[in-house]
Amino acid sequence: MSETHEPDAPRPEETGKSHRQGPFKVGDLVQLTDTKGRHHTFSLTPGKQFHTHKGYFDHDALIGEPEGTVVRSTGGMEYLALRPLLSDYVLSMPRGAAVVYPKDAAQIVAMADVYPGARVLEAGVGSGALTCSLLRAVGDGGRVYSYERREDFAAIAERNVSTFFGGEHPAWTLTVGDLVSSLRPDEVDRVVLDMLAPWECVDAVSKVLVPGGVLICYVATTTQLSRTVETIREHGRFAEPAPFETLLRSWHVEGLAVRPDHRMVGHTGFLVTARRVADGVDLPARRRRPAKAAAELGDAWDGVVEADPVDEAEARAARIARRGDLP
Repeated sequence: MSETHEPDAPRPEETGKSHRQGPFKVGDLVQLTDTKGRHHTFSLTPGKQFHTHKGYFDHDALIGEPEGTVVRSTGGMEYLALRPLLSDYVLSMPRGAAVVYPKDAAQIVAMADVYPGARVLEAGVGSGALTCSLLRAVGDGGRVYSYERREDFAAIAERNVSTFFGGEHPAWTLTVGDLVSSLRPDEVDRVVLDMLAPWECVDAVSKVLVPGGVLICYVATTTQLSRTVETIREHGRFAEPAPFETLLRSWHVEGLAVRPDHRMVGHTGFLVTARRVADGVDLPARRRRPAKAAAELGDAWDGVVEADPVDEAEARAARIARRGDLP
């Protein structure tokens, strides 16, 4: 027979929780949706008014009201008032650099297996969109160490993160500077690289990523993808990298008129994941069988299926030499 165990003491409230539930409060973010589906996002401030070409209404009309309330402007326009989801906030927040879109941020959190209490290294921060997702995933008991080269981007990210969580997040440490030169020797469980040349940082992050940890890189072009994958593959401290992308298509549904929308969120970026292997481990050589159609080319493919033992030994020695010894 199962028993119910009550906690001995109340747990401290997670950062930002009070701004996500209950009636609207002063300082809460509110997202208004008009009858045409357009969104307007702002913070509730006593005494202020929300103005559009369709009139205005007082912020005080929403303070103390439950989510899902409908308000009417002096011009007769009705708005549905809800707290913005993180995916909504990311699309409406001020930007310095391009943001990681929700479809990719969700994949990063899931495929990197970011869990409560995890220690995550992130570089670069951009406008702070992905940072919000990482902080929410690790919770107050985890850590997110973010690195951003540009001070102006870091300032925008700080404001965006503070606005979303309603103040500073205790799990976040932001460093302005180059990752390789500023990297502290603290161990981390996950590494997320969102930068132009992540291959330049693979060796540095391999020294702080724990065995079994996940490295995930976000790149925009096929040339970046190729170089990132090959660098990880040849490094010697990571298992075989897995590259992929995510496409998102919404659907139009009106009665029996059911069809995919004419527009979709297509390519935004590629993701590459790889697991850190234990120190001193030499990975077995990968073997790939060519496509069946390649057999028609005859002797041109001879020797591809079975690797030359001499070449394989030389490649292994080269990998170990490149890897070097951990400090």
